[in-house]
Amino acid sequence: MSTDPDVAAEVLQAAGDLVAAFGADDVDTYLACFREDATFLFHSTDRLLSSREEYRREWAAWVRDDDFHVLGCRTSGTRVQVLGDTAVLTHDVQTTVSTRAGQEETRERETIVFQREAPGRWLAVHEHLSPAPAPPA
Repeated sequence: MSTDPDVAAEVLQAAGDLVAAFGADDVDTYLACFREDATFLFHSTDRLLSSREEYRREWAAWVRDDDFHVLGCRTSGTRVQVLGDTAVLTHDVQTTVSTRAGQEETRERETIVFQREAPGRWLAVHEHLSPAPAPPA
């Protein structure tokens, strides 16, 4: 596992760009942070989404069927493990969305796997999202 701070900073920048685009409800910029063959495993879907295009279609269905929009996204507890040309990022995610039912804030945990495409360029190849455990009482 690499401890090179410059490489970890590159991954953190790629993740920051991804989260910023997601939080701004900028679907095109957000999805451009992923390879075309990236996979997505969300607790809110009934299956693995096996490509960036499949995720785009799923997102479009959320918008069409429920008027889904991301209003904001914050992360914390970020950890990066660099393994050569692969990096694993884990963090806690707090997202505010709006739907026909109103606004909702979710707390989730996320793992994003990145692959180095060129020097300094990291694209996500897998995203896994799960509900965060309830905070202690």
